[in-house]
Amino acid sequence: MAGPKTPPYYSPTYKKNGANYPSSPHSIRINVYTLAIAFTVLCSIAYLIGRGSISTSPVSNVATSVPCIPLKITSSTTGVSKNSSSGTQVDEEGEGAVSDDVKVYPSCDFKYSEYTPCEDPQRSLKFKRDRLIYRERHCPDKTQLLKCRVPAPYGYKKPFKWPKSRDLAWYANVPHKELTVEKAVQNWIRKEGDKFRFPGGGTMFPNGADAYVDDIDKLINLKDGSIRTAIDTGCGVASWGAYLLSRDILAMSFAPRDTHEAQVQFALERGVPALIGVLASKRLPYPSRAFDMAHCSRCLIPWDLYDGAYLMEVDRVLRPGGYWILSGPPIRWRKYFKGWERTRDDLNGEQTRIEEVAKKLCWKKFVEKDDIAIWQKPYNHFQCKELKKKLMCPSQDYDKAWYTELETCITPLPEVSSDEDVAGGQLEKWPKRLNAIPPRISSGTVKGVTAGSFEKDSQLWQKRVSYYKSIDNKLNQPGRYRNLLDMNANLGGFAASWVDDPVWVMNIVPAEAEVNTLGVIYERGLIGTYQSWCEAMSTYPRTYDLLHADSIFTMYKERCDMEDILLEMDRILRPEGSIIIREDVDILVEVKRIVDGLNWESLIVDHEDGPMEREKLLFAVKTYWTAPANTTTSPRI
Repeated sequence: MAGPKTPPYYSPTYKKNGANYPSSPHSIRINVYTLAIAFTVLCSIAYLIGRGSISTSPVSNVATSVPCIPLKITSSTTGVSKNSSSGTQVDEEGEGAVSDDVKVYPSCDFKYSEYTPCEDPQRSLKFKRDRLIYRERHCPDKTQLLKCRVPAPYGYKKPFKWPKSRDLAWYANVPHKELTVEKAVQNWIRKEGDKFRFPGGGTMFPNGADAYVDDIDKLINLKDGSIRTAIDTGCGVASWGAYLLSRDILAMSFAPRDTHEAQVQFALERGVPALIGVLASKRLPYPSRAFDMAHCSRCLIPWDLYDGAYLMEVDRVLRPGGYWILSGPPIRWRKYFKGWERTRDDLNGEQTRIEEVAKKLCWKKFVEKDDIAIWQKPYNHFQCKELKKKLMCPSQDYDKAWYTELETCITPLPEVSSDEDVAGGQLEKWPKRLNAIPPRISSGTVKGVTAGSFEKDSQLWQKRVSYYKSIDNKLNQPGRYRNLLDMNANLGGFAASWVDDPVWVMNIVPAEAEVNTLGVIYERGLIGTYQSWCEAMSTYPRTYDLLHADSIFTMYKERCDMEDILLEMDRILRPEGSIIIREDVDILVEVKRIVDGLNWESLIVDHEDGPMEREKLLFAVKTYWTAPANTTTSPRI
């Protein structure tokens, strides 16, 4: 994968004379010599405490929780001075100073700069093209995993702060010009010197995405808080989702990794939620009844084919009373059929078949005006269930959606007692929805979670995030972070605690979690997806500014290698991005050894409840480095 001799790294912004963390009473600088002294002192203190000779105090040091054993003092592999003020330094080749017995992970070849392991264009060629199966997730086996660090392109810069990033991105960060040519007429994206500009254009919104969203708002109310979560199928560069954010609507945008090079990567660079994904043979990785609104603007998904299976999947993830919006073929075909280079009969037939599938789903045609058609899902199946009994899916877990086969049947809604009831429970309007008891919890359908435990969890995460911000003051800087990932989100408490900051959080419920809570997260007005951390995430390198991992390594201890999870975290984290890991101290010490080999700056701090807790926290920063200057062309695999 990477050659025996790695190329010189480019790391001009790395601070050699000191780490990136502010001084904090809770933190410790990780340095083998100071740690050795601390170990000796703290072991002595622990002995005295054991004899009752001294009272306890909140000393902040991981050593207070581990056995007193002699430390092996090792010299730096790069010859950094022992008097260095930082425990990790960068030499002329960008490598950090690590001890001799720490495994150092080299740079991958530059061709892996945009590597997406489970959507590898070369591997995909081995799979069927029928129904776009070859564009689904197809992950490498254990023998094919990279054991190196994916490089950023030469000249990589910190993305623009939100909301400026909605309109601008650095060319060096996503060095692809294809869409500026292919979509020039549609005004998706323009290159202006060393930047890309996103004018907000789209195939079906020539006046811009903002005006297009206004047109939708004239047909359904986007301002009263009843619509909070949306899904954009075949999103392009996610301009629709970008302009919904100013209306307090969070859109989950997805598109395949295909000939429209880097469309999802552009979306993420803009600071807009997005994933690589495709409607093919598997369920979308979201729970049932997740979204208030679904959208397709010339997304090229064949809604009328395969017995309506794709519309049935939209129906599964759409909330009772939710809307499906379609613009582009075949809507308004009488005006556009010549430009679309299709016959009147062909387009008329397609729209007729879509209307028939919608009727099977018991949707009603809400409105069709100009270029936009909107259908509405019923609030319940009180009448529809008997009418469509033969089309209903058999009883199963309708929230299960990790490599789950797509079915051609209607997902039944929860039972109601009258035609006036909302199946599954009425949701509050945003922002009250965030902290209201989610209907899945109040109805008792989430194992082990009650209204009381939900409220306690919310309070706990307010306390924890406040503690995080006291440790690292960068977390208090508006605009410092934009794209956040919670790798084990549970009830979404971490994300909820950031709601007043200019950030968005991708909430992950691991496929291996004992309780599936992703439906709860969506009922709070937050977004997320399923993921197994034994595999790579469906996203590009350098997606996130901050990763939060609560007990991830405990969960996966017997399932997959810690090393591979940390390498994936390194892949999806931006240069100078931050990591917060919560684990038992013994596991965290193992994590720390691998982190040193990844050349992250890191420190271990006490639990928010003090040093007597076995759980500790590791705060880390991925150091800035890129591919060398002679690799300036777009990488291809």
